[in-house]
Amino acid sequence: MTSDPTAYDRAHAAMEAAPENEALRLAVYDRLADAELFVLLEREPDAEDDIVPQVFETEEGDFVLAFDTEERLASFSDEPVPYVALPGRVIAQVLAGEGVGLGVNLGVADSAMLLPPEALEWLSHTLTHAPQASAGRPVAFAGPGLSPAVLALLLPAFQAKFEQLAGLATEAVLGGVTYDDGRHGHVLAFLGAPEPARAGIAKAMGEALLFSGLEAGELDVTFLDAEDPAARELLDKGLVLPLPERVEEEVQELKLTAPGMDPAKPPILR
Repeated sequence: MTSDPTAYDRAHAAMEAAPENEALRLAVYDRLADAELFVLLEREPDAEDDIVPQVFETEEGDFVLAFDTEERLASFSDEPVPYVALPGRVIAQVLAGEGVGLGVNLGVADSAMLLPPEALEWLSHTLTHAPQASAGRPVAFAGPGLSPAVLALLLPAFQAKFEQLAGLATEAVLGGVTYDDGRHGHVLAFLGAPEPARAGIAKAMGEALLFSGLEAGELDVTFLDAEDPAARELLDKGLVLPLPERVEEEVQELKLTAPGMDPAKPPILR
């Protein structure tokens, strides 16, 4: 059994402590989408890379089982079992519409949970949301005009996504913005982010807003160079949010990608 609680564990515990809190419930879905989950298979993948999840029949319906650590998967079974590691968002997309639910950490952790088929369909649909490009030109920046209650919902959602984006930007700043057409709003600016990483960062921040629990949230995400006057103004007036640094991992022997791990070739559900 894993000794340290996972991000999903912490979110689940917070939800259990305040079950009426919608934002905490949404945070559980967000952590599951970002987590790498280990899914039990019916058999080892064949030569065609077909992956067949093992389906368990229960009084509440049919469920595929997944665990958020390899240790928990091993604790579930007394003998070696075939499995595949996939992001939670991929699993939701594969199972959506199949009439099959997802059981997470069943029998091995306090964070055990059953997600019915309709929950997976909702999650899959929510994750397809893509940010919309805007052509507005900022003319002034200010501090974020958000209430403490709104910040209490928004900042934890941001921080959870920042953990997935370690090393992709040097700083993040939240501030108020006025555009040349007179529109007022809020902006989250990332400094030092390379061009190839920007679309992924924007999508991650869009998901953070969707899963924050704010019913009608709108936020512009922009990318600035540190030398840009706008960046200096935002750093002076806005709320600087800490970004984690990338942790260098030891170089390991290159191995072939396991079946189902390639996002361009999602597993085939049968």
